[in-house]
Amino acid sequence: MNLTRSSIAVYIGLVFVSGVLLGGFGDHVYGTRISPSKSGKASKSPEDVRRAIIDFWKSHLKLTDDQVAKVGLIMDETRARMDEVHRGTIPAQQEIRREQMEKMRAMLTLDQQREYDRLQKERENRIKKGGPRGGPGGF
Repeated sequence: MNLTRSSIAVYIGLVFVSGVLLGGFGDHVYGTRISPSKSGKASKSPEDVRRAIIDFWKSHLKLTDDQVAKVGLIMDETRARMDEVHRGTIPAQQEIRREQMEKMRAMLTLDQQREYDRLQKERENRIKKGGPRGGPGGF
């Protein structure tokens, strides 16, 4: 099969257009199904999620009022235990972070250490103000 330059250009154009369409579709699907907050919808509060879960089980399992109350207690107990586990990991996370910072400072020159300390201070101030935690290179 002998292809002309114009037919090759048409095929390349079709591949490009199909890539753009597929990318747009993928972004739309990801934005609405995986990450609803990206689509502009407000995320549900934990209480809204809890209520929706209880309503789901109530309607699908035809729970009695007594069973609904017990499901609520089970969910409350589970949430308290999960919070406790999370709080327990915070000191370990802080220790890992402290060790990382010590190792970073140890390999830097004095000028680099001063800049590193300044950047760390900026990060701490951002966090205290409720700003974003991240930055370049996971900083």
